[in-house]
Parts: sequence; structure tokens; C-alpha cells
Amino acid sequence: MATRSALTARRIRIATELRKLRERVGMTSTEAAKQLGTSSGQLSNVETARFGVSPERVRAMARLYDCPDQAYIAALIDMATDKTLGWWESYREVLPSGLLDLAELEHHATAVRTAYTTHIPGLLQTADHAREIFRHVIPAPTPPEVEHRVSHRIKRQDVIYRANPLPYRTVIHEAALRMQVGGRDVARAQLQHLLVMSERDHISVQVLPFDVGAFPGSGQSINYLQGPVPRLDTAQLDQFHGPVLLDSEAHLEKYRRLLDVVEDTALTPEKSRDLIRSITQDL
Repeated sequence: MATRSALTARRIRIATELRKLRERVGMTSTEAAKQLGTSSGQLSNVETARFGVSPERVRAMARLYDCPDQAYIAALIDMATDKTLGWWESYREVLPSGLLDLAELEHHATAVRTAYTTHIPGLLQTADHAREIFRHVIPAPTPPEVEHRVSHRIKRQDVIYRANPLPYRTVIHEAALRMQVGGRDVARAQLQHLLVMSERDHISVQVLPFDVGAFPGSGQSINYLQGPVPRLDTAQLDQFHGPVLLDSEAHLEKYRRLLDVVEDTALTPEKSRDLIRSITQDL
């Protein structure tokens, strides 16, 4: 087993999933290591992502832990064998690891759902809008740091432009649409871009108007990234101190249901476009 150089989101996730499988059957790490023909120290290193894990070892662990879900096992093996270094790795020395994790998760996701109250989703932001957002980060970033963040955000958007674009659904509160980030010209260009993107077949944009009042998840920005199987989904929440990743089954079910309710509460994509056009015309 080779030591991994960087604790990426996917490397941490496969380690977490293997630990969950062992804990579900009530087996201690010492018991599991003995039956796997390894030491408890080596197993601990696998379960904390310090060591990588081979496809054969993943299969052996799945058999030992009585996991019958072949699609899930295949997805874990795919994660274990993926040695590709994504474009985001070039930012590892200049950006927080949470931003790199989000880019990695989006790249490998099968679909993404989001809900935003006070921001335009990052995948749908213009460069000028993103630049203005990053200028207000605390502590204040230097101009080069701002540009690193902007270029990273724009590169993330490749997932919705590539040949096999990522299916993307978002709900945006009217408050985010009316904030004049960067002034009228930048705000108008951002809304026009949002309208253009909302017309793409693989993108759905819905708006929560002010008159809906209270709604589930208000005040919380949510990114829900679907994996190859539901057990490998990830919920990502934006916090002041940085992105937070959630992958427990209880959390995933909660945020799936929350997004269902928010989408049902929001305007249809057609009526949402009408509202966005109206706000644009008011600028």
C-alpha cells in the first residue's frame, strides 16, 4: 500500500466508506485486520486515507463486511484506482483545500443540485461578479489571491460546458438576484448570463420569490453532488470559515428532501426566467 501525498476529497471519502462498512457489521479494526491478513495499524492507515487501497483489497473488505451492493463496490473500486491529478491540483499551494475539494467533487459528480439564498451559484457566475465577491473575503485577499480564486471558479464551470455536461439544477432566492454586486452594469451582465444559461437543456434555474415567505433551509447555501450511487452522494454547505462536506446517510437524506421541498416551492423555470428578465430591466 502506497502513502498518498494529498488528502483529496475522494481519497478521504473512500477511506470513510470502508470504515463505515466495518462499523456497520460491528467488527473492530483488530478483528478486521486479522481476517484481512494485515495489521491493525495498516488498516487504520487505510481508513484515515494515509494509505491507498487496491481494488483487490476493496473487494476483500466488501466480502468480509457482507456488502452485497455491487454497484456501490464498483464505484469504490473506481475511486481507489483513479490516480488522475485534476486541474485543481495546480491551485493547492494558493487556495484553501475546501475549494479544491468542491472542484474535484463537481468533476466526478453525475449531477448537481443547489439552493442559494444570497448568492448566485458559483457555476453560473460571471468573472466580474466572482471577482467582486472575492474582493470582500475576510481577511482581505491580495489582488493576486483574488485572481487565483476567480480563475479557479471559472475553470470549475467547465463541467457545465464540456461535451457531456453535468446536469445542473439550482434554486436561487430573489434576494440574490436583486443584490447589485459590483454595481448596475456587473449585476445586469450577471442576470443576462443567468438567463442565457437557464435556456440550456441540462440546466434548470428556479427562483424563490420574496412572496413565498419562510421556506426550509432559508439562509443556507447548499450544493448537493450526486455520486455514481446514492450512498456516495455529498452535501456541501458554505460556511464563513469555508466549505463543509457531509456524507452520512442521515445528512444526505435530509438535504435531498430539503431540496425537493425548495424546488416544489420555487417558481417554474419559465416563470423564473420572466422574473429574472423583469429584475434585469429594472437595473
